[in-house]
Amino acid sequence: MTATYRNPVLNADWSDPDVIRVGEDFYLTVSTFTKVPGLPILHSRDLVNWTIIGHAVTGGYDDVRPGCGVWAPSLRHHGGRFWIFYGDPDVGICWVGAQDPRGPWSEPHVVKPGLGLIDPCPLWDDDGQAYLVHGWAKSRAGVNNRLTMHRMAPDGSAVLDEGTLVIDADLLPGYRTLEGPKLYKRDGVYWIFAPAGGVEQGWQSVFRSESVFGPYEDRIVLEQGGTDVNGPHQGGWVDTPSGGHWFMHFQDRGPYGRVVHLQPMRWNGGWPVMGADGEPVPGGPVPVPGGEPGEPAVSDDFAGPGLGLQWSWQANPDPSWWELRDGRLRLACVPGPEDLRERPSVLGQRLPGDPCTVTTSLTLEGEGRAGLAVVGFTAASVGLERTGDKTVLVCGDMEPVPVEDGGPVTVGARVGAGALVTFLADTGEGPREIGEPFQATQGRWVGAVLGLYAAGSGAGQAIFDAFTVDIER
Repeated sequence: MTATYRNPVLNADWSDPDVIRVGEDFYLTVSTFTKVPGLPILHSRDLVNWTIIGHAVTGGYDDVRPGCGVWAPSLRHHGGRFWIFYGDPDVGICWVGAQDPRGPWSEPHVVKPGLGLIDPCPLWDDDGQAYLVHGWAKSRAGVNNRLTMHRMAPDGSAVLDEGTLVIDADLLPGYRTLEGPKLYKRDGVYWIFAPAGGVEQGWQSVFRSESVFGPYEDRIVLEQGGTDVNGPHQGGWVDTPSGGHWFMHFQDRGPYGRVVHLQPMRWNGGWPVMGADGEPVPGGPVPVPGGEPGEPAVSDDFAGPGLGLQWSWQANPDPSWWELRDGRLRLACVPGPEDLRERPSVLGQRLPGDPCTVTTSLTLEGEGRAGLAVVGFTAASVGLERTGDKTVLVCGDMEPVPVEDGGPVTVGARVGAGALVTFLADTGEGPREIGEPFQATQGRWVGAVLGLYAAGSGAGQAIFDAFTVDIER
C-alpha cells in the first residue's frame, strides 16, 4: 500500500457513480443500462481500493436494447436501510432497497411512473419530510436541461405532488443538458450537485438554497481547465470519518467508457471547492490511510460456485446457457442473432482502461461457433467454428485455419493504446497475431466490453478454461 493514489481510481466503465459512507465503510454504485445483473455494489475502506460485493438488480429485458434500462442511480442509507433510486426512461423512477448491501435487494418499486424521468435522488430531511429531485431525458420527454423537485412519502411509496421546476437551466447563460442531480443538506442549506454541458465537454456545477424548492443560486466548481480530464462529469460527494470531503465523478473516455476520478473537496465562503481550485487533480494523498488493497476482479478461474461478479449478460440469461464444472465455463451454442451486438447470450465484462492482454483456452464440442469478442457500436471476435467433423479458427476476414479435434486453442486479444485490439491465437505453435487490427468503439453510453460467446443450433457447447486479463500499468 502507498500513501498516495493516481486518477482514475476506477479505470474502466463505471458510469454515473454515486458514493456514500456508512460508518467506516464506503459504498458505490453505477448505471448499467440493460446489463444483467445490474447496479453493481462496490465496497472500499479508503475511496481508492474498491471491490465488487454484489448487484442490486438481477433482471432486465429479454432482448438487447442499447441505451435503455438502468440509468444514473443515487445510493443512500436511511433508516438502517440501503436505497438505490434510478431512472428507467421508458418506465419511470424506481428504487430498490436492502438491509445488507450484499443483498438480497428488493424488487424494483416505481415511485413515479412516466417517460423520460431520469437521474433521481432522494433526501430525507431533519423534520421527517422526504423529497425527490430528478432530471429529464429529451429523447422520451421532449424536454431536458431542467430539474424537478417532489415531496415524497418517507417510505418511498410515491411522490406526493405534481412536482416543482426548481432549476430551469435554459435561463442560465451557457448551460445545456443539466442532469444527474444529487441532493444534500448541510448546515441548514440545501444543495444540488449537477453536471451540465454534456459528458464529453461539460462541467460540474452546484446549486444552493435555504429552501428545498429554491430559489437556487449556482456556481461551476469543477471543469477541465488546463488538464487532460475532459468532462469532468457527474458523481457524488462523500465525507470521511476524520471529517475530510471528497467528490467522485466520471470522465468519458470513448471505448473505455466512463472512468472514475477522485477529487479532494473543501468548503470556502459557503461553497465547495473541488480538485485544485476547480480543476481535476492527477492524484494525491489517500483519503483514509491504511485501507486494504483491492480492485474490481477481471480474471476468472471459473472455479465457482458462480460466475465472477465482474460478468454480465447483454439481456436476461437463460440458465441453460451456461454451466461451471471442473474449473471450466461451458457455454451452450444457442440460437440467436448472428450480430454479437444483438445477442443476449454474450457474457461480458468491462474493457480495462489500461493496455492489457486477455487470454483463454477454448474447446468446441459439437457444431457451432464460439470465441472471444470485443463489442461496442462495432464488434469483432476470434474463435472456433465447427461444421460436421471439421473445426477451423476464424477471425474477421482472414482465411480460416484448420484445427484438429476441435481444440483446445488458446485465443486472446492485446488491447493497446487507444483501445486498438490485436487478436491472438495459439494452435500449438505458439501465440501469434491473427486477422486485422480492430478499433474498439464505445456502445450506447457504455464502453466496449470483452465478451465470451457460443452460437449455433443448441447441439454444441464451448468449453473455456481460465479467463486471464494481464493489465499493464
